[in-house]
Amino acid sequence: MVEFFKKLKRDDRGATAVEYGLILALVFLAMIGAVQSFGQTSIQMWDRISVATQGANQSAGV
Repeated sequence: MVEFFKKLKRDDRGATAVEYGLILALVFLAMIGAVQSFGQTSIQMWDRISVATQGANQSAGV
């Protein structure tokens, strides 16, 4: 039984899996932040285009 616990203490395969899981979680959070930022920028761009188009249509009397 003591040998089993000694082997278990030296085994670090699980630690590697945990590290990869943490890295994956950080990458996922970074991706979510980037997508949200891109979405907001895209919405603002289309809003500016919409306002400009409406202004051009009103100036042309359409």
